[in-house]
Amino acid sequence: MAMVKEDEEPSATQSSSNGEQKIGRWTVGSLIDGSKSLLIFLILALAWFLGFSSRLFSVLRFESIIHEFDPWFNYRATAQLTEHGFYHFLNWFDETAWYPLGRIVGGTVYPGLMVTSGLIHFVLNSLNITIHIRDVCVFLAPIFSGLTAIATYLLTTEIWNRGAGLLAACFIAIVPGYISRSVAGSYDNEGIAIFALMCTYWLWVKSVKTGSVFWAVACSISYFYMVSAWGGYVFIINLIPLHVFFLLLMGRFSNRVYVVYTTFFILGLVLSMQVPFVGFQPLRTSEHMAAIGVFLLLQAIAFLTFLRSHLPLPIFKQLFVLLGIAAAGAVFVGVVLLTYLGYVAPWSGRFYSLYDTNYAKIHIPIISSVAEHQPTTWLAFFRDLHILVIAFPAGVWLCFRKLSDECVFVLIYAVTASYFSGVMVRLILTLTPVVCVMAAIAFSSVLEKQLGARPLELDTVYVPTTTADAYNILTDDKTTAKAAKVSRKKKDRQSRESETTETAAAEEVKETKSSSGEKQTKRATFPLRYGTIALLCVFLGMFAVHCTWTTSYMYSGPSVILESSNSDGSRRILDDFREGYYWLRQNTHPQARIMSWWDYGYQIAGFANRTTLVDNNTWNNSHIAMVGKAMSSNESAAYEIMRSLDVDYVLVIFGGQIGYSGDDINKFLWMVRIAEGEHPKDIREPDYFTDGQFRVDSAGSKTMLNCLMYKLCYYRFGEVQHGWNSPRGYDHTRGVEIGHKDFELTHLEEAFTSEHWLVRIYKVKDLDNRQKSKLSPRKTNRKNLPKYKRVKTGSRPRGNVKDKLSIKKGKARKKTGSKKAKAAKK
Repeated sequence: MAMVKEDEEPSATQSSSNGEQKIGRWTVGSLIDGSKSLLIFLILALAWFLGFSSRLFSVLRFESIIHEFDPWFNYRATAQLTEHGFYHFLNWFDETAWYPLGRIVGGTVYPGLMVTSGLIHFVLNSLNITIHIRDVCVFLAPIFSGLTAIATYLLTTEIWNRGAGLLAACFIAIVPGYISRSVAGSYDNEGIAIFALMCTYWLWVKSVKTGSVFWAVACSISYFYMVSAWGGYVFIINLIPLHVFFLLLMGRFSNRVYVVYTTFFILGLVLSMQVPFVGFQPLRTSEHMAAIGVFLLLQAIAFLTFLRSHLPLPIFKQLFVLLGIAAAGAVFVGVVLLTYLGYVAPWSGRFYSLYDTNYAKIHIPIISSVAEHQPTTWLAFFRDLHILVIAFPAGVWLCFRKLSDECVFVLIYAVTASYFSGVMVRLILTLTPVVCVMAAIAFSSVLEKQLGARPLELDTVYVPTTTADAYNILTDDKTTAKAAKVSRKKKDRQSRESETTETAAAEEVKETKSSSGEKQTKRATFPLRYGTIALLCVFLGMFAVHCTWTTSYMYSGPSVILESSNSDGSRRILDDFREGYYWLRQNTHPQARIMSWWDYGYQIAGFANRTTLVDNNTWNNSHIAMVGKAMSSNESAAYEIMRSLDVDYVLVIFGGQIGYSGDDINKFLWMVRIAEGEHPKDIREPDYFTDGQFRVDSAGSKTMLNCLMYKLCYYRFGEVQHGWNSPRGYDHTRGVEIGHKDFELTHLEEAFTSEHWLVRIYKVKDLDNRQKSKLSPRKTNRKNLPKYKRVKTGSRPRGNVKDKLSIKKGKARKKTGSKKAKAAKK
């Protein structure tokens, strides 16, 4: 058998006609490109899998069920869509909501979520893959989390490089700030809206860099999907014009910006108006005026640029001043006049609350009553972002150093999202993507500098100078080849990418020539370099552990199923919510009307399929205030309100038995405030306080201890004693003994109480068939009456009538005939 010499081993490589090394049919550069592409694909696939699997804790620990409150309405609407079709869904009038008003669902909802689920359900069933629409709704958000990771990778790649993009995709796949709205069962608009948000931003940055109409049209289509999915599209339509405006202030106006924004604005405006719930709002609301103003400003600048090329400079300066003043005055007067005439709606209360945190509490208490509308604490930032919130400023600083057009955009995004997330805890969701991008840029830059590697770009490859070095690279030999760095541009890459500046980390490396003339790189000492890398790996590991724990124990519990621990540490499931809703479904008339606080409206309609007075849509503040007035009034006054609203049952949530803090007693003050806003003469908040304190014990105010909500929650609770050393009627949530125990209900009767007293349902009594008179009965004074004496006689006594009328008989008159009879006799 022939022996192969070691110096003849690399002979498999050949030189191509253009000087590139070839091994077999492929060049070294193409093989390295393919390996990098495969590596990127595997990392993104792994990020998708991790994001999907980490969102399944709710299904594994509980069951496949719809969570929270709003998702139950979305599920009902999606079931209606798949069962009756799209056009029936648009015209669907839900008579079981907001009794007796009803609700036109098609014109009051963003249909993107329902259409997406319905389309997936239709495609799968067309392929003979039988699946229930509920399962599609449960797993929709985890599936879209993978698409969000890919969109984040593409955006970060356009802003920085592919290494940072891969880190950003991995971060957003498991970060709790995004998982909180995208776990399995959280069938809400945000589950698909964040994907549409990041996709729109990526396409916008791509279109600004290329100036291509194609990318601008794609950005408009993505924006249309965002409009159909979530009301947060207003953030996009204000952020993109703000980016263009800052580019104008920085003197970066170009034909690329003009073409891209004009295309995006016109096409996006037309497409967004096709959503029934949006309609003509892009032309008539103040939230969209910034986009219109920037569009007009771009047209004016383009016109002035055209005049400058055709007019002398002195004439152009005079004309510029005159046209500028005239245009500014015309825009200001036009906006004021249209607002005064009512053609342009003013800012809504929700947007005022973003700039003044006390505005909603004073003027629109129903907005402040929502827990997710409260200001964000530092604990919430750390819980949802962990180590990323520390790396976030470093990424901002690196983008400031580069300050390209795309970096300007992401910086504006970071600043605005940081402010709004501090106003409302709900808006951490919009901050999370940009924090992942900035943190990925910071981590990527540090790792590239410490490892001494260039950014991971497919248009730059390292080609070996000798065939031996090429063979060592491809066979993964331990002896590394000394490869020269030669940039080779891909054929399908445009010449624009060749002018891209190097990353900030690469610019930090200073090269000096050694005594032999070769360039050497100043690198940190060995312990410092690898110590830094090890520390970063520890931080990232802690981040992964924190994300897993937070997702499993804080964001994977459905609100309709509660979990606690027994004394031995075993799990204890409290299923009172579904128990109460199932009782309503099985034991009440299908047309029964249920009165509860608006938090539970969607769940009652979804679980029990019964008519509700108010629900989570909160579009009619006066109707909610009427329910709040009934709960805040005494039983007699509340009974009159319930009779006027045709209420059959009243449902309250009481957590004093098990220590559940989200019950109606803790929400009661918001009912009082909302009712006081509409009925200030009947309901006053100070009446429910004792020396400025809200109390339910013996020191509570008389108004509080006699209101309907107090009686419905604490009815018969004074008979409950939890232990030999605890008093009767001890409220574990408030930690006090209730003040009013032994009372009875007059106009309501207890119909159902769940196992742990969490859900209590009362039936409203009908009016009595014969109502009792409010006047006291007539009493006869028999003391002053004379005693009756009976005289015994042999015959029956003759009756005597007191004050009997006497009749006197007169003399009888003689009868005389008529005149005709007398004349006949004569």
